[in-house]
Amino acid sequence: MLRLNWQAKAMLPVAVVLGNGLLLFLLATSAVADSERRAVLMVAAAGAIIICGVFLLMLALIVRPPIRELQEKIARVRSGDLSITLDFANRNDEIGDLGKAFTQMIGELRESREEIQRLHRTQMSRAEHLATLGELAAGLAHEIRNPLAGIAGAVEVIGCDLPADSPARNVLKDVRQETQRIGRIVSDLLETARPRPPELRSADLNATAEHAVLFARQQVLSRPIEVQLIKDETLPLVEHDTNQIHQVLLNLLLNAIQAIKEKGTVRVELGREDSFAMVSISDTGIGIASKHLPNIFRPFYTTKTRGTGLGLSLARRIIEDHGGRIAVNSCPDVGSEFTLLIPLNHPAAQAAGSE
Repeated sequence: MLRLNWQAKAMLPVAVVLGNGLLLFLLATSAVADSERRAVLMVAAAGAIIICGVFLLMLALIVRPPIRELQEKIARVRSGDLSITLDFANRNDEIGDLGKAFTQMIGELRESREEIQRLHRTQMSRAEHLATLGELAAGLAHEIRNPLAGIAGAVEVIGCDLPADSPARNVLKDVRQETQRIGRIVSDLLETARPRPPELRSADLNATAEHAVLFARQQVLSRPIEVQLIKDETLPLVEHDTNQIHQVLLNLLLNAIQAIKEKGTVRVELGREDSFAMVSISDTGIGIASKHLPNIFRPFYTTKTRGTGLGLSLARRIIEDHGGRIAVNSCPDVGSEFTLLIPLNHPAAQAAGSE
């Protein structure tokens, strides 16, 4: 394909206009004597050449320097230099406006790169912190589990030896509950320290949610709390780890139940949003203060007196490992809503199927 520089492209319309003008002039002066006609043609041709020359000179002085400067600066930007400025940005015309817009764009790119670098440093620091925390958690869990198993065994032996009417049996019941609670904390700690990748398989998400709701309803048999389940029968099979998603849903359901002090409702609703399956868990509890919302997914962050702060952190990690995301919307004294989005087809499974 023929390539023309900008000077040639600029001169083409000028040359066409001048040529047409000379042709019309020749037709108009066809009755004039040849000598006079020749002189007039020479003057007209000289005028056309002068006009073209002046036009080219103006283009060379006004347009060419900014274009060359812009080409040079774009090459520097491509090499990673975002500290450039354009000299012609100070001009008070359209070319100056172009320079101002380009300079503004470079400034925004520079700010974006600095923000990305800052976030990268933050993420690297967070990853190092979590790796250290994981090693510490794994070591602590191992050291706690062995004596905890011994304590649980000793409690059972003592319980067998106590008389049926002994008041110490109530104490043993509390000890059993506390050892079980410590066991759950240790298990969550290990999950945080050694995350297990999800075992994805196509399954009915409605059934997974229903299983979690049945467990949650057992916790409110003696309380005026209703746990509702609204299925989506049109929802196709969803690729997910049923055990992990059950763990996430049950954790969110128990949190919702604990947020309701007296009478209230917990609602679980399933649906579809684009290429994601959606699970919404809402409650009519005390809600979450806005100052706590940015931190609720951080490990060990909790507003409860008896919480570990690991439940929501694990929930987010599990959902993100599924390729999804989790969001929360809460208003104090009104209630909270957690929304889970899980891909209908996991990207990794799609890539494997296409190979």
